[in-house]
Amino acid sequence: MNIKLALALSATAMLMGGTAMATDVKIGVLNDMSGVYADISGMGSVVAAQMAVEDFGAAEKGINVEIVSADHQNKPDVGSTITRQWYDQEGVDMIVDVPTSSVALAVSEITREKNKIHMNTGAGTTELTGPQCSPNTIHWLYDTYALAYGTGSAMVAEGGQTWFFITADYAFGHSLEQEASNVVTKAGGEVLGSVRHPFPGQDFSSFLLQAQSSGADVIGLANAGGDTINAVKQASEFGITQGGQDLAALLIFITDIHALGLQTAQGLVLTEPFYWNLNDGTREFAQRFGERHGGAMPTADHAGVYSAVTHYLKAVEATGGKETEALLGSMREIPADDPLLGPGEIQANGRKIHDMYLFRVKAPDASEGPWDYYETVATIPAAEAFKPVAESGCPLVN
Repeated sequence: MNIKLALALSATAMLMGGTAMATDVKIGVLNDMSGVYADISGMGSVVAAQMAVEDFGAAEKGINVEIVSADHQNKPDVGSTITRQWYDQEGVDMIVDVPTSSVALAVSEITREKNKIHMNTGAGTTELTGPQCSPNTIHWLYDTYALAYGTGSAMVAEGGQTWFFITADYAFGHSLEQEASNVVTKAGGEVLGSVRHPFPGQDFSSFLLQAQSSGADVIGLANAGGDTINAVKQASEFGITQGGQDLAALLIFITDIHALGLQTAQGLVLTEPFYWNLNDGTREFAQRFGERHGGAMPTADHAGVYSAVTHYLKAVEATGGKETEALLGSMREIPADDPLLGPGEIQANGRKIHDMYLFRVKAPDASEGPWDYYETVATIPAAEAFKPVAESGCPLVN
């Protein structure tokens, strides 16, 4: 079965006076290559991982890195099969990315069973650092709490007191709706109802009509990728925002905005950990990424993969090997700081925290060029953006 793409990046490091023993590392990029999340992750994540290896200078440091990739098709059984094959037969040491929370939870459990390492950048569920946390999994990029806190708090503050949710019917959607509902009610708002749609979805008309008839100030979209794109497009066709209701896209990426166009997406408020045009470091990375990925700018997930792989390689260098416990300990000790996500730290429950950003999508006449889609509304400090570790429910936390 043709499920992988191998990108071998290897060399032998020559040190003063002799040849150093090389460390062979195999990294698996597991994500959606063909479905609703393919633009968010897909081959772009493979490019990002490859760039991380090259920029780190792994070959020159005596670290031979092989990158393999596979399409989990957003199915837990497919993702589990690939994960077991990678660990048992192909010698994969670390798996990165893995959007779709139900798949991520399965991969996390198998990783723990096999005593390997999973650095998740693509999934949102807080279960990864909550009741189903694992000492072998680091949740690197974002989660549903951070998304809900940023967007939900901002919209309630702007007058969005009543909410109705349209939710993807799987672990990620459920988690995102629950976290957003908690934020809304804590801020003094009210949740009028919700409806769950199949994942992935195509026709959102009946769900949008239910949301419209609720009279809620805000329709919260607890979904992502192609589902969010379709829901926003159909909401525009139905004249929902023109009728006075606001849309809250609780997880949306820059590729989604690109697909929607500014005319449709303008005014959307969103929370992300990364934007390609945020500073000199993000712009430099984005330019090089675009040259290798058809001119597209990197999503937050792509930036997360680059950041996570870089941090993992730092630990390989620091420990001089790939023993799991040593690497996990080193990754917690080494400062989690890079030009894409900024400074951060890994908490006891495996949650990596860093600043998050509240953005608003620009109007077409405010955009200065291709992919110039966001204006920064606020920076949310890391300590506020993520759930307090003591409240996570993770059994690893004393």
